[in-house]
Amino acid sequence: MSEQNKNYRDMNENELRTEIARLKEKARKAEQLGIINEFAVYERKAILASSFLVDPADIKRGEIYRIEGDPDVYFQVDYLKGRFAWGYRLGGKRHTEALPISMLRPLKEGK
Repeated sequence: MSEQNKNYRDMNENELRTEIARLKEKARKAEQLGIINEFAVYERKAILASSFLVDPADIKRGEIYRIEGDPDVYFQVDYLKGRFAWGYRLGGKRHTEALPISMLRPLKEGK
């Protein structure tokens, strides 16, 4: 089975990093060609694959995190399910949503 056909959960760290680099390169090429839909798909796949490099135990229920790529927006985690944190963005309507855990940055890290 080739690396591309493996589930992310079955890949080791090196395989994941290789897959993330491959997806980012495909996203970059799609962006250069102006194929925005394809760019978005590859970018989201890379974010999801990156979630398998994060230990879910590092994401704490009730904590507030910065959202990668969304400056000045904060997310409070209600619970985890798989590689997704469920919760809501602060400052708006309390709309529950799920974000891949690789998108969450501790407040302590700064900007």
